[in-house]
Amino acid sequence: MKYGFDNEKYLKIQSERIKERIAEFGDKLYMEFGGKLFDDYHASRVLPGFEPDSKLQMLMQLKDEAEIIIVISALDIEKNKIRADLGITYDMDVLRLRDEFLSRDLSVNSVVITHFNGQASAEAYRKRLENMGISVYYHYTIEGYPHNVALIDSEDGFGRNDYVRTAKPLVVVTAPGPGSGKMAVCLSQLYQENRRGIKAGYAKFETFPVWNLPLTHPVNMAYEAATADLEDVNMIDPFHLDAYGETAVNYNRDIEIFPVMNALFEDIYGVAPYKSPTDMGVNMIGSCISDESVCEQASLQEIIRRYFTSLCNFADGKATEGEVNKISLLMKRAKISVADRKSTVAARERLEKAQRATAAIELADGTIITGETSSLLGPSAAMLLNAIKHMAGIAHNVKLIPQTMIEPIQKLKVEYLHGGNPRLHTDEVLVAISMMGRLDENCRLALEQLPNLEGAQMHSTVMLSEVDRKTFNKLGIGLTCDPVRKIKKPIL
Repeated sequence: MKYGFDNEKYLKIQSERIKERIAEFGDKLYMEFGGKLFDDYHASRVLPGFEPDSKLQMLMQLKDEAEIIIVISALDIEKNKIRADLGITYDMDVLRLRDEFLSRDLSVNSVVITHFNGQASAEAYRKRLENMGISVYYHYTIEGYPHNVALIDSEDGFGRNDYVRTAKPLVVVTAPGPGSGKMAVCLSQLYQENRRGIKAGYAKFETFPVWNLPLTHPVNMAYEAATADLEDVNMIDPFHLDAYGETAVNYNRDIEIFPVMNALFEDIYGVAPYKSPTDMGVNMIGSCISDESVCEQASLQEIIRRYFTSLCNFADGKATEGEVNKISLLMKRAKISVADRKSTVAARERLEKAQRATAAIELADGTIITGETSSLLGPSAAMLLNAIKHMAGIAHNVKLIPQTMIEPIQKLKVEYLHGGNPRLHTDEVLVAISMMGRLDENCRLALEQLPNLEGAQMHSTVMLSEVDRKTFNKLGIGLTCDPVRKIKKPIL
């Protein structure tokens, strides 16, 4: 895989920038961490070389001075919103995040449930967390937010929210995903702290959009595709342009909330420390891109990947037509189409010939490997076997798993577990090869190739099962699927 991002440089200059911002304020700094503190696979896809846990590595350097507040929206609890990359709901991810932080000796203060308006599901979730010994606070829906500054900056606005008691100088506010209300929690705490005579500051650590890249740069357009369900829009920061005469990219929610920020800071300090939403940020990502062309191509592929994801989600009733259309428009702006994804073209070409479900993968060296459904294997499992055999130098006609081993597994799946699909999933294929690896040299060699699949791009002409999707995600393979459940052609 080609790299376009200098992760070591990023860790150094980003941590230095955060420390500088902490020093600019008095008693306490609330820092909103946008995106994901770890498992940031979107960033690692569009910026090849970026480590998914880079932000967590930086926070570890500040762990003695920091504590964490985890935010979740009552709206996301109510609709069981799912983290697509992990396949778990946001409410479950809060517990996962908390466990991950605690395992690294990071201090977790509490959980704040935002957008609360009496939802029964949120009340039940609070009770569940409190039974686990976790402190939980409510922050309420404020009518007219973020434009009704007079109401927001009052006893009936932020003053109505629960006050979160914190003890350390740096308070990191994070969440399972975007749209959770992290910024509102920070602003509410500034209001509450001021009432108690504590001078607190605010800063924003948002990975995307990258403020010092052009508005139409593929990295920033990929962020719009990733947040199509939130209706976020990248924009030129008008406040920054007016204050400095310089173009900077931000997004609509930060620009909309900036007048509120100014009003709050003026009430607290008498003067606002920031002249623009961009000033609030500490993002140094744009300064660490080492090969822009690599990041541009990776980002264009990410837009296409997001388009296929939206199509499949729409087919499952998990996305709106508006989300699909928005990403489709982004593709037109970027002058790309699904034909620019080589694995998609290869999978569809084989489908035309085979008339049965197929899959294709583009390896790091550009080699395309395909596979198709058979009576024993699904298309993705067949493709995976073909790919690791190719990389291990094993002849295509060599069978890694004998039919006599597959048939008992199929019998177990159908007769004893009452499954409807006898063909092996990718995880079942890998388990079988692992068992054979002790006896068969080819199986051992093929298994050793799995790490080399990281960064490969794959397409399936049918929607894959959750098991298959998770397997390819763990292997670091970029997966797309056509929004088709089954190719209606009998397997001969």
